[in-house]
Amino acid sequence: MDDAEAGSKAPGRETYHHGDLRRDLIASVRQLVETHGPDGFSVAEASRAAGVSTAAPYKHFKDKTAILHAVVEDAMQRMADAMADAVAPHPVGSIERIDALGRSYIDFARAQPGVFRLMFGLTRGHENDEVIMERGRSAFRIVVDCVADYLGIDRDANLAWQRAYMLWCFVHGHSFLVIDDKTTKQELDIDEITLLSAVSQGILGTVSKAADS
Repeated sequence: MDDAEAGSKAPGRETYHHGDLRRDLIASVRQLVETHGPDGFSVAEASRAAGVSTAAPYKHFKDKTAILHAVVEDAMQRMADAMADAVAPHPVGSIERIDALGRSYIDFARAQPGVFRLMFGLTRGHENDEVIMERGRSAFRIVVDCVADYLGIDRDANLAWQRAYMLWCFVHGHSFLVIDDKTTKQELDIDEITLLSAVSQGILGTVSKAADS
C-alpha cells in the first residue's frame, strides 16, 4: 500500500479481512442506493461510507456497475432466504405457505424499495449475470414448489409453473404499487393479508388438485 492510499483510509480500518471488505462495500452501497438511487453516488462516496480507501473497491470490483450487480446478487439471495424462512413455520401443501411467500416478498420491497427497484431493471445486463439469474430462479422455485405441493402435483408440472407465475405477477405488481405509494394515493381500504389470501384462492382455488397439464 502506498502513502496516498494509506492516507485516504478512514481511521480504524487499517487492516481488513478480504471477505469483510467486500461485504461492507455491498452493505454501504445498499444504503446509498436507498438514499440516493443507483446513479446518485460515486465509488469514492461508497468507499467513504464503508470507511476504506478510494482504491479499495477496485480490489473486488472493476467498476461501479460491478458493485451494483453485487448488490443485486446479495439482494436476490436475501430475498430467497426470507421467502424460505417465511414458509418454514407452515405445513407443506398449505395455502398459508403461499400467502406467507407473498407477504415476505412485499415486506422485502417495502423495507428496501431502492434495492428492489435495482433488482428489477435499474441496472442493465442482469440477464447476462448468471449469479443474479440463478438466484432469481432459486427464489421463484420456492413459489413453484409451494404451488405444486398445494395442488398435489409434481413440482416440475407445467401447471405449477404457470400458476406460480400468475401469483408472482400479482405480488410483484402490488409491491411496486406499494413502494410507489399508489395504494394510499388511491385511498384504497385494503387489508393486505385478506387481499393476498383472496388472490391465492382465486388463482389456485379453481384448479383441480389432481390436475396436470
